[in-house]
Amino acid sequence: MIGCKIVRGAYMEKENARANKMGYPSPICEDKEATDVNFNAVMAYIFNNIEDFELFVGTHNEVSTYLAMQFMQDRNLDKKDGRIWFGQLYGMSDHISFNLAAEGYNTCKLIPFGPVRDVVPYLIRRANENTSVKGQTGRELALLLEEKERRAGKHKKFIH
Repeated sequence: MIGCKIVRGAYMEKENARANKMGYPSPICEDKEATDVNFNAVMAYIFNNIEDFELFVGTHNEVSTYLAMQFMQDRNLDKKDGRIWFGQLYGMSDHISFNLAAEGYNTCKLIPFGPVRDVVPYLIRRANENTSVKGQTGRELALLLEEKERRAGKHKKFIH
């Protein structure tokens, strides 16, 4: 059994700029679209050979999440199959984590820890990466506000 954690990189712009500056071919995908295509292709390969793998799908991308769920359904894999887990960083894409867990999928939130000098730069890169995804930050804020209103309305029911 091979354990795989597939993630998108948080260094795309920095790696491309460095390769350009130093005059060598970029070691990564040329853009986010190519990264998404490769991520989904790797995920498809693993699901097509799931008898040899255990998979952690670490993504804040809804399309890839739905694709993984579809792969599981197409292969009649149980939502609680111990070989397959989903995860997002704590405080990011909570709507994805919540809905996966509510539907019964193995889901977790990742909490980076370690020396501040190591963790803070990592979290800043991840926050910058997520805000660079067109519309994602605004959508997450809208979802959070909607949930806040839902909970406030639910709370009022119990008071009266």
